[in-house]
Amino acid sequence: MATTKKKAVRKARKGQRIRQVAAIPYRVREDGNFEVLLVTSRTTRRFIVPKGWPMKGKSGRKAATIEAREEAGVLGRTLKQPAGTYSYWKRMPNGFIRVDVVVYLLEVAEELADWQEAANRQRAWLPAVDAALLIDEPDLSTLLRDLTVPSANAA
Repeated sequence: MATTKKKAVRKARKGQRIRQVAAIPYRVREDGNFEVLLVTSRTTRRFIVPKGWPMKGKSGRKAATIEAREEAGVLGRTLKQPAGTYSYWKRMPNGFIRVDVVVYLLEVAEELADWQEAANRQRAWLPAVDAALLIDEPDLSTLLRDLTVPSANAA
């Protein structure tokens, strides 16, 4: 992943927009309400959604699914259409770069007890409106606050 980060920094220095993909893992409770899964970042320990750099040869949707498995330890079905986008300032070793993130909803089918980044992250299931209050990025907070998920019967 280090080469992807270096490419992103080079693009940012040229004034180009940088892109990432993210997943919002969700589950529908028995009462019909839904919750989203947040994870803590590795460095600042703030709550975020699983996200990462695009992956060569993989669609944004597939890359978001992989990030959710690695960072949050969840498996499931990622919806084809993005749920939205947001932008944020990413902390890099020598400054910040502006990143645009395409977000996909992932309907969680399985929550793993042990996963790749389990030692570095905590996860929390919350109603989306509560999750929105914990998120520092204003655009992502708004996306979470206004989020609606497809009903269980919808494809």
